[in-house]
Amino acid sequence: MKFLQVLPALIPAALAQTSCDQWATFTGNGYTVSNNLWGASAGSGFGCVTAVSLSGGASWHADWQWSGGQNNVKSYQNSQIAIPQKRTVNSISSMPTTASWSYSGSNIRANVAYDLFTAANPNHVTYSGDYELMIWLGKYGDIGPIGSSQGTVNVGGQSWTLYYGYNGAMQVYSFVAQTNTTNYSGDVKNFFNYLRDNKGYNAAGQY
Repeated sequence: MKFLQVLPALIPAALAQTSCDQWATFTGNGYTVSNNLWGASAGSGFGCVTAVSLSGGASWHADWQWSGGQNNVKSYQNSQIAIPQKRTVNSISSMPTTASWSYSGSNIRANVAYDLFTAANPNHVTYSGDYELMIWLGKYGDIGPIGSSQGTVNVGGQSWTLYYGYNGAMQVYSFVAQTNTTNYSGDVKNFFNYLRDNKGYNAAGQY
């Protein structure tokens, strides 16, 4: 069995809530933790998520065991934060973030990443858009992002391998840490700034 834990701080375990339902979600204080077993039919097994705390950040962990469909994504357990105002990327001065995480288990093929979507339509769905920005803090096994490598870039004082490709009509940029970064502190806006300055990303026209 594999295990992923994401902890912004030490939280009393007594507050934890667990579910193995395919689309289980836990919400509170503007945060959501989701089980999101969207590709479960590609193999056999299970995935469960535990929301430890949704106060002052999202603290959660996931447990899973899958077999079959080796190259198919089975689940995307995740945490999200609600942004109440619809703003262009250019109008946001900074997006500070911290993440602390760990994996345990064997024969893992998985990643840990930030995943953001923007579009010219301010009312676009939260899981798709004109652009997808991924920031891979870690990866295990012979997996990789959509597209092909564009070389090494420096963002926020750290080296990343940049990948670019398409998921349907959506352009996907993925910044992959060159070594697993289990304790990360940075500003997501720096990645959008890089795309604006180097890849023609229209930050003033994307929400």
